[in-house]
Amino acid sequence: MFVKLLTIVFFFFSLLSQLPKSSSQVLNFTYNGFTPPLTDISLQGITTVTPNGLLMLTNYTEQRTGHAFYTKPIRFKDSPNGTVSSFSTTFVFAIHSEIPILSSHGMAFVVAPNASLPDATASQYLGLFNILTNGNDTNHVFAVELDTIRSTEFNDMDDNHVGIDINSMKSVNSSYAGYWNESGQYNNLTLISRRRMQVWVDYDGHTHQIDVTMAPFRKAKPTKPLVSIVRDLSSVLLQDMFVGFSSSTGSVRSEHYVLGWSFRVKGKAPPLALSKLPKLPMRRRKFEEELKDWETRFGKHRLKYKDLYHATKGFKEKDLLGSGGFGSVYRGVMPKTNKEIAVKRVSNKSRQGLKEFVSEVVSIGRMSHRNLVPLMGYCRRRDELLLVYDYMPNGSLDKYLYNNPEVTLDWKQRIKVINGVASALFYLHEEWEQVVIHRDVKASNVLLDANHNARLGDFGLARLCSHGSDPQTTRVAGTWGYLSPDHVRTGRATTATDMFAFGVLLLEVACGRRPIQIQNEGGERVLLLDLVFEFWSDGNILDAKDPNLGTECDQREVEMILKLGLLCSHSNPQARPSMRQVLNYLSGDDVLPDLSPLEFRGLGIHHGIGELDMFTCGSSMVDSIVSGGR
Repeated sequence: MFVKLLTIVFFFFSLLSQLPKSSSQVLNFTYNGFTPPLTDISLQGITTVTPNGLLMLTNYTEQRTGHAFYTKPIRFKDSPNGTVSSFSTTFVFAIHSEIPILSSHGMAFVVAPNASLPDATASQYLGLFNILTNGNDTNHVFAVELDTIRSTEFNDMDDNHVGIDINSMKSVNSSYAGYWNESGQYNNLTLISRRRMQVWVDYDGHTHQIDVTMAPFRKAKPTKPLVSIVRDLSSVLLQDMFVGFSSSTGSVRSEHYVLGWSFRVKGKAPPLALSKLPKLPMRRRKFEEELKDWETRFGKHRLKYKDLYHATKGFKEKDLLGSGGFGSVYRGVMPKTNKEIAVKRVSNKSRQGLKEFVSEVVSIGRMSHRNLVPLMGYCRRRDELLLVYDYMPNGSLDKYLYNNPEVTLDWKQRIKVINGVASALFYLHEEWEQVVIHRDVKASNVLLDANHNARLGDFGLARLCSHGSDPQTTRVAGTWGYLSPDHVRTGRATTATDMFAFGVLLLEVACGRRPIQIQNEGGERVLLLDLVFEFWSDGNILDAKDPNLGTECDQREVEMILKLGLLCSHSNPQARPSMRQVLNYLSGDDVLPDLSPLEFRGLGIHHGIGELDMFTCGSSMVDSIVSGGR
């Protein structure tokens, strides 16, 4: 009898040993700061832990990824083919951008099949995927992104959003970053504000409801989630998975911090002890001090407001040189040196005004070229943002081209202008230490000095990137008539999009016409590109030239410039020459390809007014374009 009982007990324990060990497992962990050594968290890429216990996913290194994973596998399913159990996590984070009003890339909480993502790339992929793996069901990745760049290829809503990602950077649901307070009112949160914020991610294994909630630091968890979706994760997550964080940097460098983190399967994540979390690096109180680092780095003189006020005689209207959406430009004379200056007062009614101000200082603060408008210095005072340039006595190029101007330029002067702008763009694209995409090449941004030398100016929309890398721009910016169709479609700005605008500029200079013209009383619009192409197709391309040129000009040179303008502004970016090739054509070191209009179209259909109308129909596109001339 005893032996029989012993056999039954042994059989019972044998059965128990064959059951899934985690059938009643409730796994949880809590980190109120990350005190070294971290035995259960692996740090990869550029991720480090600061001496005071901050998990710093990325630092100021450009175009890199950082990962931090809990090293122990977590059992999300009781059996390999079972359903995903409920799980919950919460963490406190902060994003510290080198230039506070310019976006870098964001970060993500991630559940992945391995405790590493070695093939993932930086920038818009947030260290989660790459161009080949993005969108593959075999990724088995669930993530919640805190994204600070608008990537149009992923249908991002803006540059400050929260999204739920399943195997792809195209979020299955997303929302502008913010939270709902106790009164049911929505409040915005700026992810790159350097402020601490808390995020909660909850998955209900029974209803398959995914909720993402966020709030400012020390505020209670809102009852209404920010982003919600019903999605069964059973086909996405494997039985055992790893949890952690991923982040990446772009051309604007930033630091991504996690201050505290807790996680639980089959229950709510343990609350964090907020008072025990490590402190962030000291945030400077005043705006003047807040930008001190980049001011020192980019090194142009910071001028006194009172000197500029006296130089412009109080910004009197009689000294106004021009104005637009960017602000106003005034002529002035510096009191002590008697040097003539042009002072641009940048409009600061929105974050964009400050963004363009910093972009201009950062872009040209350390550049020097004979065909760029020299930036002498800048000034910031309360809400006033001032950029100070050498005064260009002959004004902007556009006033010599349109509407039968009183003073015009002869062909030798125009060729000189063309060569000057080409030289400036070659410097920006290939010669300087970084690649500079100007993004707003046009006649009103080309200024003429006392000798009618061309000086390219206005770098408010410029973007920088390392040679051989992608500038990662995703916001359409520029001026109608100069925008390439590929830029409008994708939001990506490249040297080829600058080439398109340069091509339009060549046609302006040769034809004396605006890029887009109103043809008749009905308001029909005609593209200068189409007009010149029609003349070429009819066999009389020289009829497109400016009548003000007269007969004393090199007809072959004019014809070459017209054809080069069409080639540079081709709808196919691959067909456009580089600026190095353009300089060879202009110098005569190389001969422009002898294409017929039919062969030219064979390179890729040239875009016309109908395609332009197609682009303008999307209000979200129009909102992000600087449409007025400067």
